Amino acid sequence: MTSDERPFQLRSVAVSVFLPTLLFSIGEGAIIPIIPAVAGNLGATLAVAGVISSLIMLGELVGDVPSGWIVSRIGERFAMMWAALLAVVGVATAAISPNPFVLAVGIFCIGLATAVFGLARHAFMTTYVPMRYRARALSSLGGVFRAGTFIGPFLAAGVIHLTGTSQAAFWVMVICCAGSAVTLLVLPDPAEMFGRPPSKRTADGEERTEGEELASEESSGLIASIRAHGAVLTRMGTTAALVGALRSCRAVLLPLWAVSIGVSETDTALIIGVVGAVEFALFYASGQVMDRWGRIWTAVPSMIGLGSGFIVLAFTHDLDEARVWFIAVALVLALSNGLGSGILMTLGSDLAPPDRPAPFLGAYRFLGDAGTAAAPLAMSGITAAASISLAAGTIGGVGLIGAFLLFRFIPRFIDRGTRPFP
Repeated sequence: MTSDERPFQLRSVAVSVFLPTLLFSIGEGAIIPIIPAVAGNLGATLAVAGVISSLIMLGELVGDVPSGWIVSRIGERFAMMWAALLAVVGVATAAISPNPFVLAVGIFCIGLATAVFGLARHAFMTTYVPMRYRARALSSLGGVFRAGTFIGPFLAAGVIHLTGTSQAAFWVMVICCAGSAVTLLVLPDPAEMFGRPPSKRTADGEERTEGEELASEESSGLIASIRAHGAVLTRMGTTAALVGALRSCRAVLLPLWAVSIGVSETDTALIIGVVGAVEFALFYASGQVMDRWGRIWTAVPSMIGLGSGFIVLAFTHDLDEARVWFIAVALVLALSNGLGSGILMTLGSDLAPPDRPAPFLGAYRFLGDAGTAAAPLAMSGITAAASISLAAGTIGGVGLIGAFLLFRFIPRFIDRGTRPFP
């Protein structure tokens, strides 16, 4: 029986994938807004706090390399479970860290765990969700993730208010990731819930499901894929890196800016929570716009909004109304980022060769993650060398360059029907 012939109901993946994803993303949403404040309380400078916050993204980039091998060897479910447990170790380390170095180690481990967890859940959906349901399932998965990122900051704000210490918010993620691991552990075998998935024998004689094969292919042959698809990846991979750069800088810069202008940890978490709610409200509308009018109508306005928002923010640091401007710009950035929800995955799917998409998608994702990891580190360097305002302005300029490149290359490769592969 093929994957498309198996009986399937979308709600059947709610507990097996959506609930662990929701718990994991709630935990991440709880800690990301307060990492700079915790680093500052432990004695880190503003620039060092930015570097520590960036280590989640760097950990994800490093974790991209072994994650496919891990998923293909132990399976999607156990990979998610062990990734959640690694996240527990990392965040518990951060929660009890006595200095910025130990905090940095814990944050980096969380990034490693996030990479494995993310690929494993994608592979799980590929294995157990039939093709005709897959787009809806992945869209719902994206919505679940965004729901977690706006619930988490509100929980963090409550914990900080009750305990009086920002470091206590890390225990929210400890509980959430432990809950995610327990959920995956106590679930029955997915083959019993969904039916045994089709598998095929690989060249080395192993039996692998479709999702395990996808994970293995995405992480192998990275350099060969970049060489084979160099013309496309040089252009669209660069735009993916710039989109990832703007998004990761937003996640790092907003909490860092809040520390710089004196916003309390509780208020910072609440503001980030409201921002997350705005993004969550837009994730479905973004897909509708892309399908109806084309990818360019979300990608370009999203990058223009992000770039312009950072540039405006750069001129507000020393104003009397700096906090008001901070909230206003944070909302503009949320609207812009929400408008571009799903754009990287959609562009990657559009561009990938239909006969063997996984190696291309692995290379495409790696380039995007490289931008995601490198940009906050560069931003922290500019902050150390000059100021956080110059860092924000520089990021804004990069965003406008990204908007121009998307405007130029999307019509060439996608929206005019001139796909790079037949």
